[in-house]
Amino acid sequence: MKIGLGAVQFGLDYGIANAAGKVCQLEVAAILAAAAELKLKLIDTAALYGDSEAVLGRTMAADTSFDIVTKTPQFSGAVLGAVDAQQLEESLHVSLLKLQRTAVYGLLIHRVDDLLLPGGEVLMERMVQLKARGLVRKIGVSVYTGQQIDAVLARFPIDLIQLPINVLDQRLLHAGHLRKLKQAGVEIHARSVFLQGLLLMEPCDLPAHFDGVREHLATYHRCIAAQGLTPLQAALGFVTGLEEIDQVVCGVNSSVQLQEICMAAGYMAAGGEHVGYEAFAISDERIVNPALWQQTKEK
Repeated sequence: MKIGLGAVQFGLDYGIANAAGKVCQLEVAAILAAAAELKLKLIDTAALYGDSEAVLGRTMAADTSFDIVTKTPQFSGAVLGAVDAQQLEESLHVSLLKLQRTAVYGLLIHRVDDLLLPGGEVLMERMVQLKARGLVRKIGVSVYTGQQIDAVLARFPIDLIQLPINVLDQRLLHAGHLRKLKQAGVEIHARSVFLQGLLLMEPCDLPAHFDGVREHLATYHRCIAAQGLTPLQAALGFVTGLEEIDQVVCGVNSSVQLQEICMAAGYMAAGGEHVGYEAFAISDERIVNPALWQQTKEK
């Protein structure tokens, strides 16, 4: 199964559709137990996800076989150098201590623009060293745009990438970036499959920021309902159905949610996909990029 567990909600109150807030440690334990039972392999976290790493470290069994991906801190300089490379390494050691692990599956540059700054190559050089020392198995980046993918592939040999893709945001698919990454041998982890829960919400319940796409989303919901699909099944069906995608990272608030996601993904994998997804793609950055949602509300 392609489903991976996103742990941002274990450390932060995250997501437009998240009314429950940060997940309590007792529920985290139930989620991890369900993930093990469902034979999920991947857990995605980050140094910047509040205390997510520490919560995972306290809660995971010592003999767990999860592949853990974490990410670097943000770097503040306009030009990067040896001090920043050392900060990256020290941050990984802190993450390993919090996670109570001697190594992780993946380490990603959290803010890809850091890597593309003057001197950014020192970050990748240090990550290559950490990989050679056995502290990480795969190194790479988290990105938002095709331009960032092109810039990274032109300069750095990466093993792993995390990127956004969903029913509304199909830009990286149609521009050929998924295919380009697979041709380069890069493992692809998809995030934002539900667009922070937007695709699972009733269009009438969305904030005013989404007025321009409310009818578009209503049409989408009518289309999938006519085909007997739930919003969860349809959203997962689009991303899991892409052969280039290796893992689909899904954040959850409860073990029940995780079980529902895996059941829906299993249904779609068994042949439940009928939606003409291409008709629902949009290119409006204000809608498909959650980083711009709050900015718009503050204006």
